[in-house]
Amino acid sequence: MMNKRLWFVLGLVSLGGISLSQAQQSSGAAATAVAALENQWLQSQKTNNPDLVTPLLADRIVSTGNDGKVENKAQMLADAKSRKYESAEYDDVQVMVYGNTAIATGAFRGKGTDATGKRFNDHDRWTDTWIKMPSGNWQCVATQDSPIKT
Repeated sequence: MMNKRLWFVLGLVSLGGISLSQAQQSSGAAATAVAALENQWLQSQKTNNPDLVTPLLADRIVSTGNDGKVENKAQMLADAKSRKYESAEYDDVQVMVYGNTAIATGAFRGKGTDATGKRFNDHDRWTDTWIKMPSGNWQCVATQDSPIKT
């Protein structure tokens, strides 16, 4: 009788280990996927092509800019189209996955001109919240950036 219980407990422990291992692998794959999407967002800035970021943004995304201004998707894209980047770089990008939600953080440096032709030199820290949609695609539902004071 004791032998059967021991095998039962060992079996449960083994299954638990397999589940944890699969969750970690899944989490790693999700983090890699979201990091690739963040890179696509950066490429949209580097190439001044907001169309690259459009499918990554949820229809009801909320964006809080480094000036405190809150924008919806249409406003974000209009702003992106009005800015012309000479350079854009990310640093310290990290992605933490929590089931079907991922939080990506990093630092951004970008130089260029805004809609009025005024030069900008941004150095911000950003946080993006990504949700895995029912379609299986990841989309950003919230983004926020804050200026880094040097």
